[in-house]
Amino acid sequence: MSPKKPDPTPRKPAATGKAATGKASPARKTPAASRSAATGQATGRATPGSAKTAGEAAASRTGASRTTTGRATPGRRGRAKARSGPGASDLLGLLILVVTGSLAACGWIRQQDAAPVGSGPGTGAAPGVAGGTVTIRFLDVGQGDAILIRSPEGKTALIDGGRSAERLSDQLEKYGVTRLDLMIASHADADHIAGLVPAAALKPRLFINNGLGGTTQTWERLVRALQGVDATFTKASNQTVNLGSVKLRVIAPPPGMPDDQNLNSVGLAVQFGEFRALLTGDSETEETEGWLAQERADLRGPFQVYKSIHHGASNGDNAAWLANVRPENVVISVGQNSYGHPTAPTLRLYRQTGARVYRTDRHGTVTFEGRADGTYTADTER
Repeated sequence: MSPKKPDPTPRKPAATGKAATGKASPARKTPAASRSAATGQATGRATPGSAKTAGEAAASRTGASRTTTGRATPGRRGRAKARSGPGASDLLGLLILVVTGSLAACGWIRQQDAAPVGSGPGTGAAPGVAGGTVTIRFLDVGQGDAILIRSPEGKTALIDGGRSAERLSDQLEKYGVTRLDLMIASHADADHIAGLVPAAALKPRLFINNGLGGTTQTWERLVRALQGVDATFTKASNQTVNLGSVKLRVIAPPPGMPDDQNLNSVGLAVQFGEFRALLTGDSETEETEGWLAQERADLRGPFQVYKSIHHGASNGDNAAWLANVRPENVVISVGQNSYGHPTAPTLRLYRQTGARVYRTDRHGTVTFEGRADGTYTADTER
């Protein structure tokens, strides 16, 4: 029996299969202490506060059936001032480097420069587990980002947590998450980190951020919560984290960015065999231009799944960046807001790429299950 199709308002996501190479598949907050300009292999300090660490498919009908293998049609989910000597923060930074080095020695973190983990189909990307899938859920947390990744082996990573602690906690309980292996804050704005505070109780081993400590009480609560469970703090520095058989390539902000949270958003390229996804927080045009200037293979599409920058804001995605990323599916994490997100010009950009667009405000949680051969299914809750 064929699944019901969502109402085309204004357009309908089409069925997908494996990404085709060559096809154009498709405010700011007060800055904290200065960000280190170091990039490349050196793991930087992520202590709190620098010294401390730092589609558009319309709503599908209720009762729509779950999507089948190989399709991406939305359906209902069936399931610094100089000092003369070292201070306490310097010693803490040294400890972070030592612990991070220990994790690297165990094979959990691999430091490297901007060389790709695998630049797409047929490029020697790490093979996935035979028969397994990586699950990426764009959680419905309202106006904010929260992405949950689960490897075939059951390892979990949470990237951002939205602005509602209660809403994020409900989502984690709903999907049976009892432990986190990795937590990443793309940047320290409240709509990305508030939900991470209760999630810290799930004892993530590693916390990665941009190295710019936040200036809010929410950030301070998050730092205390993570310190309370002995999480290791580290700065994004183009490292690769092995989440079971899934490779998570941490994309550090390009050098020379102003001390602004959005412009220092941490990116994440997810790779499971031939299946790829890209998440880049609230990056604005200046940051994406910096990444493009680096000519990074790990940011070169096609990507089967792509998270819309900054909830579809007009200063986020742009034509040059999308031409490089070549997204096949775009997910906009968005809720009721007074900013006009997602903006009409941004939605037009996505239509021009030919990407299918999903919105958490219309579809609820959007889930992709990717296989090592590059095929996937997409599932929505409304």
